[in-house]
Amino acid sequence: MKFIKLFALILITQNLVGQGQPSTDWFHMDPTSSVVPGIATDKTYETVLKDKPSQTVIVAIIDSGVDVEHEDLKDIVWVNENEIPDNGIDDDKNGYIDDIHGWNFIGGANGVNVGPDTYEVTRMYKKYKYRYDDADPEKLNKKQKEEYKLFLEFKEEVESKKASAENNYNKILENETLLIGAINALKSELKGKAITIENIRAIESVDQSVMIGKSISENFIVSGDTLENFSPIEDEINTQLKAAKDHYKNQMDFAYNTDFDSRKIVGDNYADQREQFYGNNDVEGPDAFHGTHVAGIVAASRNNDIGINGIADNVRIMSVRTVPDGDERDKDVANAIRYAVDNGASIINMSFGKGYSWDKSVVDDAVRYARKNDVLLVHAAGNSSQNNDITDNFPNNTYEKKKLFGKKEADNWLEVGALNWQTGENLAAPFSNYGKSEVDVFAPGMAIYSTTPNNEYQNAQGTSMASPVVAGVAAVLRSYFPELSASQVKEIIMKSSVPQNIKVRKPGSDEMVNFSDLSQTGGIVNLEKAVELAQKTKGKKKIKKSKKMNNSKA
Repeated sequence: MKFIKLFALILITQNLVGQGQPSTDWFHMDPTSSVVPGIATDKTYETVLKDKPSQTVIVAIIDSGVDVEHEDLKDIVWVNENEIPDNGIDDDKNGYIDDIHGWNFIGGANGVNVGPDTYEVTRMYKKYKYRYDDADPEKLNKKQKEEYKLFLEFKEEVESKKASAENNYNKILENETLLIGAINALKSELKGKAITIENIRAIESVDQSVMIGKSISENFIVSGDTLENFSPIEDEINTQLKAAKDHYKNQMDFAYNTDFDSRKIVGDNYADQREQFYGNNDVEGPDAFHGTHVAGIVAASRNNDIGINGIADNVRIMSVRTVPDGDERDKDVANAIRYAVDNGASIINMSFGKGYSWDKSVVDDAVRYARKNDVLLVHAAGNSSQNNDITDNFPNNTYEKKKLFGKKEADNWLEVGALNWQTGENLAAPFSNYGKSEVDVFAPGMAIYSTTPNNEYQNAQGTSMASPVVAGVAAVLRSYFPELSASQVKEIIMKSSVPQNIKVRKPGSDEMVNFSDLSQTGGIVNLEKAVELAQKTKGKKKIKKSKKMNNSKA
Protein backbone atom coordinates (compact mmCIF):
# COMPACT_ATOMS: atom_id res chain seq x y z
CA MET A 1 0.00 0.00 0.00
CA LYS A 2 1.96 2.98 -1.28
CA PHE A 3 0.01 5.47 0.84
CA ILE A 4 1.14 3.71 4.02
CA LYS A 5 4.76 4.08 2.88
CA LEU A 6 4.11 7.70 2.03
CA PHE A 7 2.58 8.31 5.43
CA ALA A 8 5.57 6.68 7.10
CA LEU A 9 7.80 9.19 5.32
CA ILE A 10 5.85 12.31 6.20
CA LEU A 11 4.73 11.34 9.70
CA ILE A 12 7.95 11.77 11.64
CA THR A 13 6.61 11.47 15.16
CA GLN A 14 8.39 11.10 18.46
CA ASN A 15 5.57 8.97 19.88
CA LEU A 16 6.24 5.73 18.05
CA VAL A 17 5.14 2.82 20.19
CA GLY A 18 7.78 0.39 21.41
CA GLN A 19 10.77 2.68 20.89
CA GLY A 20 10.58 4.47 24.23
CA GLN A 21 11.94 7.91 24.93
CA PRO A 22 14.92 9.12 26.95
CA SER A 23 14.80 11.65 29.77
CA THR A 24 14.62 15.24 28.54
CA ASP A 25 18.04 15.89 30.12
CA TRP A 26 19.71 12.69 28.92
CA PHE A 27 22.60 14.49 27.23
CA HIS A 28 23.65 15.94 30.61
CA MET A 29 23.79 12.53 32.31
CA ASP A 30 26.90 10.70 33.44
CA PRO A 31 27.51 7.75 31.10
CA THR A 32 29.22 5.79 33.88
CA SER A 33 26.08 5.75 36.04
CA SER A 34 23.28 5.78 33.45
CA VAL A 35 22.30 3.85 30.35
CA VAL A 36 22.65 6.81 27.98
CA PRO A 37 25.83 8.32 26.46
CA GLY A 38 25.55 11.75 28.09
CA ILE A 39 28.44 14.15 28.69
CA ALA A 40 28.33 14.27 32.53
CA THR A 41 27.42 17.97 32.76
CA ASP A 42 25.79 18.00 36.18
CA LYS A 43 28.38 15.68 37.71
CA THR A 44 31.17 17.97 36.48
CA TYR A 45 29.67 21.04 38.16
CA GLU A 46 29.09 19.10 41.37
CA THR A 47 32.67 17.80 41.53
CA VAL A 48 35.66 19.12 39.57
CA LEU A 49 34.19 22.58 38.94
CA LYS A 50 32.60 23.11 42.32
CA ASP A 51 33.52 26.53 43.80
CA LYS A 52 35.92 27.20 40.92
CA PRO A 53 35.85 30.79 39.52
CA SER A 54 35.01 31.43 35.88
CA GLN A 55 35.10 34.19 33.33
CA THR A 56 32.17 35.18 31.12
CA VAL A 57 32.67 34.13 27.50
CA ILE A 58 30.69 35.01 24.38
CA VAL A 59 29.39 32.25 22.13
CA ALA A 60 28.12 33.35 18.73
CA ILE A 61 25.26 31.36 17.23
CA ILE A 62 25.43 31.68 13.45
CA ASP A 63 22.02 30.34 12.57
CA SER A 64 18.42 31.12 11.61
CA GLY A 65 17.99 33.60 14.46
CA VAL A 66 17.48 33.43 18.21
CA ASP A 67 14.48 34.46 20.31
CA VAL A 68 16.44 36.76 22.63
CA GLU A 69 13.36 37.36 24.81
CA HIS A 70 12.87 33.68 25.63
CA GLU A 71 12.38 33.18 29.37
CA ASP A 72 15.31 30.77 29.61
CA LEU A 73 17.69 32.78 27.38
CA LYS A 74 17.02 36.46 28.07
CA ASP A 75 19.41 36.58 31.01
CA ILE A 76 22.33 35.17 29.04
CA VAL A 77 21.92 37.12 25.78
CA TRP A 78 24.91 39.22 24.71
CA VAL A 79 24.40 42.97 24.88
CA ASN A 80 26.56 45.38 22.90
CA GLU A 81 27.19 47.94 25.62
CA ASN A 82 28.79 50.35 23.15
CA GLU A 83 25.55 50.74 21.21
CA ILE A 84 22.53 52.79 22.30
CA PRO A 85 19.36 50.80 21.48
CA ASP A 86 17.05 51.93 18.70
CA ASN A 87 18.51 55.39 18.10
CA GLY A 88 19.29 54.70 14.45
CA ILE A 89 22.95 55.58 14.96
CA ASP A 90 26.04 53.41 14.67
CA ASP A 91 27.29 54.47 18.09
CA ASP A 92 30.28 52.13 18.23
CA LYS A 93 31.11 52.84 14.58
CA ASN A 94 31.51 49.16 13.69
CA GLY A 95 29.41 49.54 10.54
CA TYR A 96 26.23 48.02 11.99
CA ILE A 97 23.47 50.29 13.30
CA ASP A 98 21.76 49.31 16.58
CA ASP A 99 23.41 45.89 16.73
CA ILE A 100 22.40 45.33 20.35
CA HIS A 101 22.30 41.51 20.43
CA GLY A 102 24.05 40.67 17.17
CA TRP A 103 23.32 41.15 13.48
CA ASN A 104 21.18 39.80 10.65
CA PHE A 105 22.96 39.35 7.32
CA ILE A 106 19.87 38.04 5.52
CA GLY A 107 17.61 41.02 5.98
CA GLY A 108 17.16 44.35 4.28
CA ALA A 109 17.80 47.79 5.69
CA ASN A 110 14.03 48.37 5.53
CA GLY A 111 13.47 45.58 8.08
CA VAL A 112 12.21 42.95 5.64
CA ASN A 113 13.85 39.54 6.11
CA VAL A 114 14.66 36.53 3.98
CA GLY A 115 12.67 33.44 4.94
CA PRO A 116 12.90 30.73 2.28
CA ASP A 117 15.84 30.76 -0.11
CA THR A 118 17.39 28.69 -2.87
CA TYR A 119 19.85 25.84 -2.46
CA GLU A 120 23.43 26.47 -3.50
CA VAL A 121 23.15 23.93 -6.34
CA THR A 122 20.28 25.99 -7.76
CA ARG A 123 22.44 29.11 -7.73
CA MET A 124 25.29 27.23 -9.38
CA TYR A 125 22.94 25.91 -12.05
CA LYS A 126 21.64 29.42 -12.72
CA LYS A 127 25.19 30.78 -12.84
CA TYR A 128 26.16 28.43 -15.70
CA LYS A 129 22.75 28.20 -17.37
CA TYR A 130 23.01 31.39 -19.35
CA ARG A 131 26.43 30.34 -20.64
CA TYR A 132 25.84 26.74 -21.54
CA ASP A 133 22.12 26.10 -21.94
CA ASP A 134 22.39 26.24 -25.71
CA ALA A 135 26.12 25.53 -26.00
CA ASP A 136 27.66 23.17 -28.55
CA PRO A 137 30.08 20.97 -26.55
CA GLU A 138 32.25 20.43 -29.62
CA LYS A 139 33.05 24.13 -29.82
CA LEU A 140 34.12 24.55 -26.22
CA ASN A 141 37.71 24.87 -25.05
CA LYS A 142 39.10 22.71 -22.22
CA LYS A 143 38.07 25.05 -19.38
CA GLN A 144 34.63 25.55 -20.86
CA LYS A 145 34.13 21.82 -21.22
CA GLU A 146 34.90 21.39 -17.51
CA GLU A 147 32.33 24.04 -16.67
CA TYR A 148 29.86 22.50 -19.11
CA LYS A 149 30.21 19.16 -17.32
CA LEU A 150 29.44 20.85 -14.01
CA PHE A 151 26.48 22.62 -15.61
CA LEU A 152 24.99 19.29 -16.68
CA GLU A 153 25.46 17.89 -13.16
CA PHE A 154 23.77 20.91 -11.61
CA LYS A 155 20.97 20.80 -14.14
CA GLU A 156 20.27 17.13 -13.51
CA GLU A 157 20.19 17.57 -9.74
CA VAL A 158 18.01 20.68 -9.71
CA GLU A 159 15.49 19.51 -12.29
CA SER A 160 15.20 15.98 -10.92
CA LYS A 161 14.81 17.11 -7.33
CA LYS A 162 12.31 19.79 -8.24
CA ALA A 163 10.30 17.18 -10.12
CA SER A 164 10.54 14.87 -7.11
CA ALA A 165 9.28 17.64 -4.83
CA GLU A 166 6.32 18.24 -7.12
CA ASN A 167 5.57 14.52 -7.20
CA ASN A 168 5.72 14.20 -3.41
CA TYR A 169 3.56 17.29 -2.96
CA ASN A 170 0.91 15.92 -5.28
CA LYS A 171 0.98 12.53 -3.54
CA ILE A 172 0.36 14.19 -0.20
CA LEU A 173 -2.60 16.08 -1.65
CA GLU A 174 -3.98 12.82 -3.09
CA ASN A 175 -3.67 10.97 0.21
CA GLU A 176 -4.68 13.74 2.60
CA THR A 177 -8.37 12.89 2.43
CA LEU A 178 -7.61 9.18 2.49
CA LEU A 179 -5.69 9.39 5.78
CA ILE A 180 -8.37 11.34 7.60
CA GLY A 181 -10.98 9.01 6.06
CA ALA A 182 -9.06 6.03 7.45
CA ILE A 183 -9.41 7.38 10.99
CA ASN A 184 -13.14 7.93 10.45
CA ALA A 185 -13.48 4.36 9.17
CA LEU A 186 -11.70 3.06 12.26
CA LYS A 187 -14.03 5.08 14.51
CA SER A 188 -17.05 3.41 12.93
CA GLU A 189 -15.49 -0.04 13.19
CA LEU A 190 -14.86 0.36 16.93
CA LYS A 191 -18.64 0.72 17.40
CA GLY A 192 -18.32 2.85 20.53
CA LYS A 193 -15.70 0.70 22.28
CA ALA A 194 -12.93 2.35 24.26
CA ILE A 195 -10.04 3.69 22.16
CA THR A 196 -7.30 1.35 23.34
CA ILE A 197 -4.53 -0.39 21.46
CA GLU A 198 -6.00 -3.73 22.48
CA ASN A 199 -9.44 -2.95 21.03
CA ILE A 200 -7.92 -1.57 17.84
CA ARG A 201 -5.71 -4.62 17.31
CA ALA A 202 -8.72 -6.90 17.88
CA ILE A 203 -10.50 -5.43 14.85
CA GLU A 204 -10.64 -7.79 11.88
CA SER A 205 -11.57 -6.17 8.61
CA VAL A 206 -10.86 -6.42 4.91
CA ASP A 207 -11.72 -2.75 4.46
CA GLN A 208 -8.53 -1.04 3.34
CA SER A 209 -9.42 2.25 5.07
CA VAL A 210 -9.92 0.48 8.38
CA MET A 211 -6.57 -1.28 8.06
CA ILE A 212 -4.84 2.01 7.32
CA GLY A 213 -6.54 3.58 10.35
CA LYS A 214 -5.28 0.70 12.50
CA SER A 215 -1.70 1.11 11.26
CA ILE A 216 -1.74 4.83 11.96
CA SER A 217 -3.32 4.54 15.42
CA GLU A 218 -0.94 1.83 16.58
CA ASN A 219 1.87 4.39 16.31
CA PHE A 220 0.15 6.75 18.76
CA ILE A 221 -1.47 4.68 21.48
CA VAL A 222 0.63 3.08 24.20
CA SER A 223 -0.51 -0.25 25.61
CA GLY A 224 -2.66 0.31 28.70
CA ASP A 225 -3.68 3.84 27.75
CA THR A 226 -7.15 4.94 26.68
CA LEU A 227 -7.84 7.92 24.45
CA GLU A 228 -10.96 9.99 25.09
CA ASN A 229 -11.30 10.60 21.34
CA PHE A 230 -9.30 10.56 18.12
CA SER A 231 -8.55 14.30 18.15
CA PRO A 232 -4.86 13.93 19.17
CA ILE A 233 -4.25 11.55 16.26
CA GLU A 234 -6.18 13.72 13.79
CA ASP A 235 -4.38 16.85 14.96
CA GLU A 236 -0.98 15.17 14.57
CA ILE A 237 -1.86 13.91 11.09
CA ASN A 238 -2.92 17.41 10.04
CA THR A 239 0.17 18.99 11.58
CA GLN A 240 2.53 16.58 9.87
CA LEU A 241 0.70 16.80 6.56
CA LYS A 242 0.91 20.59 6.65
CA ALA A 243 4.62 20.46 7.50
CA ALA A 244 5.25 18.05 4.62
CA LYS A 245 3.23 20.15 2.18
CA ASP A 246 5.02 23.33 3.24
CA HIS A 247 8.38 21.58 2.87
CA TYR A 248 7.78 20.38 -0.68
CA LYS A 249 6.03 23.62 -1.67
CA ASN A 250 9.08 25.58 -0.52
CA GLN A 251 11.34 23.30 -2.56
CA MET A 252 9.22 23.94 -5.65
CA ASP A 253 8.74 27.69 -5.15
CA PHE A 254 12.13 28.62 -3.70
CA ALA A 255 14.82 25.99 -3.11
CA TYR A 256 14.96 24.67 -6.69
CA ASN A 257 13.53 27.75 -8.40
CA THR A 258 16.19 29.48 -10.52
CA ASP A 259 13.95 32.53 -10.93
CA PHE A 260 13.82 33.30 -7.22
CA ASP A 261 16.36 35.83 -5.93
CA SER A 262 16.36 36.58 -2.21
CA ARG A 263 19.09 39.21 -2.57
CA LYS A 264 16.47 41.65 -3.78
CA ILE A 265 15.29 41.59 -0.18
CA VAL A 266 18.79 42.03 1.27
CA GLY A 267 19.75 44.77 -1.17
CA ASP A 268 23.48 44.08 -1.19
CA ASN A 269 25.80 43.88 -4.19
CA TYR A 270 25.99 40.10 -4.35
CA ALA A 271 28.68 40.22 -7.01
CA ASP A 272 30.96 41.75 -4.40
CA GLN A 273 31.75 38.82 -2.10
CA ARG A 274 33.92 41.03 0.09
CA GLU A 275 31.17 43.55 0.87
CA GLN A 276 30.53 43.63 4.61
CA PHE A 277 28.03 46.25 5.64
CA TYR A 278 24.45 45.24 4.83
CA GLY A 279 21.52 43.61 6.64
CA ASN A 280 19.59 44.72 9.73
CA ASN A 281 19.52 44.24 13.50
CA ASP A 282 16.60 41.76 13.65
CA VAL A 283 18.47 38.83 15.21
CA GLU A 284 15.33 36.69 15.53
CA GLY A 285 13.87 36.82 12.02
CA PRO A 286 10.68 35.13 10.79
CA ASP A 287 11.54 31.62 12.03
CA ALA A 288 13.99 31.33 14.92
CA PHE A 289 13.16 27.74 15.89
CA HIS A 290 16.50 26.26 14.87
CA GLY A 291 18.76 28.96 16.29
CA THR A 292 16.81 29.22 19.53
CA HIS A 293 17.03 25.47 20.05
CA VAL A 294 20.77 25.56 19.42
CA ALA A 295 21.29 28.49 21.80
CA GLY A 296 19.46 26.70 24.60
CA ILE A 297 21.68 23.63 24.33
CA VAL A 298 24.78 25.78 24.73
CA ALA A 299 23.70 28.01 27.55
CA ALA A 300 20.05 28.12 28.67
CA SER A 301 20.14 29.55 32.20
CA ARG A 302 21.14 26.83 34.61
CA ASN A 303 19.22 26.04 37.81
CA ASN A 304 16.74 28.90 37.48
CA ASP A 305 13.78 26.51 37.90
CA ILE A 306 12.65 27.40 34.37
CA GLY A 307 12.70 25.16 31.33
CA ILE A 308 16.06 23.46 30.82
CA ASN A 309 19.69 23.70 31.79
CA GLY A 310 22.23 24.57 29.13
CA ILE A 311 25.75 23.19 29.28
CA ALA A 312 27.77 26.35 29.95
CA ASP A 313 27.00 28.44 33.03
CA ASN A 314 28.84 31.72 32.42
CA VAL A 315 28.12 32.59 28.81
CA ARG A 316 26.57 35.33 26.72
CA ILE A 317 24.84 34.27 23.50
CA MET A 318 25.33 36.43 20.42
CA SER A 319 22.86 35.84 17.58
CA VAL A 320 24.19 36.29 14.05
CA ARG A 321 21.34 35.49 11.68
CA THR A 322 22.73 33.98 8.48
CA VAL A 323 20.85 30.77 7.72
CA PRO A 324 17.56 30.93 5.75
CA ASP A 325 15.10 28.14 4.97
CA GLY A 326 17.44 26.96 2.23
CA ASP A 327 21.22 27.09 1.88
CA GLU A 328 23.26 29.77 3.61
CA ARG A 329 25.50 31.87 1.37
CA ASP A 330 29.28 31.98 1.64
CA LYS A 331 29.37 35.77 1.67
CA ASP A 332 27.01 35.88 4.66
CA VAL A 333 28.84 33.10 6.51
CA ALA A 334 32.17 34.90 6.09
CA ASN A 335 30.72 38.17 7.34
CA ALA A 336 29.00 36.43 10.26
CA ILE A 337 32.30 34.90 11.37
CA ARG A 338 34.07 38.25 11.12
CA TYR A 339 31.29 40.05 12.96
CA ALA A 340 31.39 37.51 15.80
CA VAL A 341 35.17 37.73 16.08
CA ASP A 342 35.22 41.53 16.02
CA ASN A 343 32.60 41.69 18.76
CA GLY A 344 34.32 39.42 21.23
CA ALA A 345 33.10 35.90 20.59
CA SER A 346 35.59 33.23 21.64
CA ILE A 347 33.47 30.35 20.28
CA ILE A 348 31.28 30.26 17.19
CA ASN A 349 28.69 27.52 16.67
CA MET A 350 27.77 26.74 13.06
CA SER A 351 24.92 24.23 12.79
CA PHE A 352 24.51 24.38 9.02
CA GLY A 353 26.08 23.00 5.88
CA LYS A 354 25.67 22.30 2.16
CA GLY A 355 27.10 20.23 -0.65
CA TYR A 356 28.37 23.07 -2.84
CA SER A 357 30.28 26.30 -2.26
CA TRP A 358 29.86 29.51 -4.23
CA ASP A 359 33.06 31.18 -3.03
CA LYS A 360 35.02 29.04 -0.59
CA SER A 361 37.91 31.49 -0.53
CA VAL A 362 35.88 34.20 1.20
CA VAL A 363 34.89 31.74 3.96
CA ASP A 364 38.45 30.41 4.22
CA ASP A 365 39.74 33.93 4.80
CA ALA A 366 37.17 34.42 7.56
CA VAL A 367 38.22 31.13 9.16
CA ARG A 368 41.85 32.32 9.06
CA TYR A 369 40.72 35.59 10.64
CA ALA A 370 39.04 33.65 13.45
CA ARG A 371 42.17 31.57 13.93
CA LYS A 372 44.36 34.68 14.05
CA ASN A 373 42.10 36.04 16.79
CA ASP A 374 42.02 32.77 18.74
CA VAL A 375 38.35 31.94 18.12
CA LEU A 376 37.15 28.32 18.06
CA LEU A 377 34.73 27.26 15.31
CA VAL A 378 32.39 24.32 16.01
CA HIS A 379 30.54 22.90 13.00
CA ALA A 380 27.85 20.28 12.43
CA ALA A 381 28.94 17.41 10.19
CA GLY A 382 25.58 17.16 8.39
CA ASN A 383 22.54 14.89 8.30
CA SER A 384 22.81 12.98 5.03
CA SER A 385 24.28 9.71 6.40
CA GLN A 386 27.26 10.39 4.18
CA ASN A 387 31.00 9.90 4.48
CA ASN A 388 32.48 13.40 4.59
CA ASP A 389 35.87 11.95 3.67
CA ILE A 390 34.60 11.36 0.15
CA THR A 391 31.62 13.72 -0.16
CA ASP A 392 31.82 17.50 0.08
CA ASN A 393 30.27 19.26 3.05
CA PHE A 394 30.74 23.02 3.24
CA PRO A 395 32.00 24.96 5.06
CA ASN A 396 34.92 22.86 6.26
CA ASN A 397 38.36 23.17 7.83
CA THR A 398 40.39 22.50 4.67
CA TYR A 399 41.59 25.62 2.91
CA GLU A 400 40.98 25.73 -0.82
CA LYS A 401 44.30 27.47 -1.39
CA LYS A 402 47.22 27.07 0.94
CA LYS A 403 49.02 30.29 1.81
CA LEU A 404 52.82 30.45 1.67
CA PHE A 405 54.12 28.87 4.89
CA GLY A 406 50.49 28.50 5.99
CA LYS A 407 48.54 25.53 7.24
CA LYS A 408 46.42 23.36 4.96
CA GLU A 409 43.74 22.97 7.60
CA ALA A 410 42.36 25.18 10.35
CA ASP A 411 43.37 23.98 13.81
CA ASN A 412 40.63 26.09 15.41
CA TRP A 413 37.83 23.96 13.89
CA LEU A 414 35.84 21.07 15.38
CA GLU A 415 33.58 18.92 13.17
CA VAL A 416 30.85 17.11 15.09
CA GLY A 417 28.79 13.98 14.35
CA ALA A 418 25.60 13.00 16.17
CA LEU A 419 24.95 10.28 18.75
CA ASN A 420 21.74 8.44 19.40
CA TRP A 421 20.55 8.23 23.01
CA GLN A 422 20.55 4.46 22.62
CA THR A 423 23.77 2.60 23.17
CA GLY A 424 25.16 -0.53 21.53
CA GLU A 425 24.75 -1.01 17.81
CA ASN A 426 22.39 2.01 17.55
CA LEU A 427 24.89 4.43 19.12
CA ALA A 428 25.50 6.51 15.98
CA ALA A 429 22.47 8.58 14.96
CA PRO A 430 21.10 7.04 11.74
CA PHE A 431 21.18 10.37 9.88
CA SER A 432 24.64 11.56 10.95
CA ASN A 433 27.45 12.21 8.53
CA TYR A 434 30.74 10.65 9.52
CA GLY A 435 34.37 10.43 8.40
CA LYS A 436 37.55 8.97 9.82
CA SER A 437 39.39 12.07 8.64
CA GLU A 438 36.82 14.86 8.36
CA VAL A 439 34.73 14.33 11.53
CA ASP A 440 36.48 14.91 14.85
CA VAL A 441 34.14 13.69 17.55
CA PHE A 442 30.56 12.57 18.22
CA ALA A 443 28.13 14.17 20.69
CA PRO A 444 24.46 13.72 21.66
CA GLY A 445 22.18 14.69 18.79
CA MET A 446 18.87 12.79 19.03
CA ALA A 447 15.81 13.70 21.09
CA ILE A 448 17.52 16.81 22.44
CA TYR A 449 15.09 18.90 24.48
CA SER A 450 15.75 22.62 24.31
CA THR A 451 14.35 26.13 24.01
CA THR A 452 12.11 27.15 21.11
CA PRO A 453 10.51 30.54 20.33
CA ASN A 454 7.76 32.07 22.47
CA ASN A 455 8.91 30.53 25.76
CA GLU A 456 8.39 27.00 24.54
CA TYR A 457 10.52 23.83 24.58
CA GLN A 458 10.72 20.93 22.20
CA ASN A 459 12.73 17.90 21.13
CA ALA A 460 14.79 18.16 17.97
CA GLN A 461 17.52 16.08 16.42
CA GLY A 462 20.43 16.44 14.06
CA THR A 463 24.13 17.16 14.02
CA SER A 464 22.74 20.69 14.45
CA MET A 465 22.06 19.66 18.05
CA ALA A 466 25.34 17.77 18.52
CA SER A 467 27.43 20.77 17.49
CA PRO A 468 26.16 23.09 20.28
CA VAL A 469 26.75 20.30 22.80
CA VAL A 470 30.43 20.51 21.87
CA ALA A 471 30.29 24.31 21.70
CA GLY A 472 28.89 24.24 25.23
CA VAL A 473 31.76 22.06 26.44
CA ALA A 474 34.22 24.42 24.74
CA ALA A 475 32.54 27.38 26.43
CA VAL A 476 32.98 25.77 29.84
CA LEU A 477 36.68 25.21 29.14
CA ARG A 478 37.25 28.76 27.92
CA SER A 479 35.29 30.14 30.86
CA TYR A 480 37.01 28.20 33.65
CA PHE A 481 40.42 27.98 31.96
CA PRO A 482 40.73 31.29 30.06
CA GLU A 483 44.45 30.78 29.50
CA LEU A 484 43.70 27.97 27.03
CA SER A 485 43.94 28.84 23.34
CA ALA A 486 41.31 27.81 20.80
CA SER A 487 43.56 25.09 19.40
CA GLN A 488 44.23 23.79 22.91
CA VAL A 489 40.51 23.60 23.64
CA LYS A 490 40.01 21.61 20.44
CA GLU A 491 42.86 19.27 21.37
CA ILE A 492 41.51 18.76 24.89
CA ILE A 493 38.00 17.97 23.68
CA MET A 494 39.34 15.43 21.20
CA LYS A 495 41.88 13.82 23.55
CA SER A 496 39.37 13.55 26.39
CA SER A 497 36.63 11.99 24.26
CA VAL A 498 35.68 8.51 25.43
CA PRO A 499 36.56 5.80 22.86
CA GLN A 500 33.83 3.30 22.01
CA ASN A 501 35.32 -0.02 21.01
CA ILE A 502 32.10 -1.48 19.63
CA LYS A 503 30.42 -2.29 16.35
CA VAL A 504 27.58 0.01 15.34
CA ARG A 505 25.23 0.43 12.43
CA LYS A 506 26.83 2.73 9.89
CA PRO A 507 24.51 5.74 9.53
CA GLY A 508 22.06 5.23 6.69
CA SER A 509 22.51 1.46 6.47
CA ASP A 510 22.42 -1.82 8.39
CA GLU A 511 26.12 -2.42 7.78
CA MET A 512 28.04 -2.99 11.00
CA VAL A 513 31.26 -0.97 11.36
CA ASN A 514 33.63 -0.02 14.13
CA PHE A 515 32.46 3.16 15.85
CA SER A 516 36.12 4.16 15.88
CA ASP A 517 36.02 4.38 12.07
CA LEU A 518 33.34 7.09 12.08
CA SER A 519 35.57 9.91 13.34
CA GLN A 520 39.17 10.87 14.05
CA THR A 521 38.87 10.20 17.77
CA GLY A 522 36.38 7.34 17.61
CA GLY A 523 35.02 8.82 20.80
CA ILE A 524 32.21 10.64 22.56
CA VAL A 525 32.68 14.12 24.00
CA ASN A 526 32.73 14.18 27.81
CA LEU A 527 32.73 17.36 29.87
CA GLU A 528 34.13 15.81 33.05
CA LYS A 529 37.13 14.30 31.30
CA ALA A 530 37.69 17.47 29.29
CA VAL A 531 37.82 19.54 32.48
CA GLU A 532 40.16 17.05 34.14
CA LEU A 533 42.52 17.26 31.17
CA ALA A 534 42.24 21.07 31.09
CA GLN A 535 43.38 21.16 34.72
CA LYS A 536 46.58 19.42 33.68
CA THR A 537 47.20 21.60 30.62
CA LYS A 538 49.32 24.72 30.72
CA GLY A 539 47.57 27.43 28.76
CA LYS A 540 49.26 29.35 25.98
CA LYS A 541 47.33 32.59 26.43
CA LYS A 542 48.41 35.43 28.65
CA ILE A 543 45.53 36.73 30.73
CA LYS A 544 45.58 40.41 31.62
CA LYS A 545 45.47 40.97 35.35
CA SER A 546 42.79 43.61 34.89
CA LYS A 547 40.31 40.98 33.74
CA LYS A 548 37.98 40.06 36.54
CA MET A 549 37.04 36.51 37.33
CA ASN A 550 33.37 36.04 38.20
CA ASN A 551 32.05 33.33 40.45
CA SER A 552 30.18 30.82 38.31
CA LYS A 553 26.68 29.68 39.08
CA ALA A 554 26.73 25.93 38.58
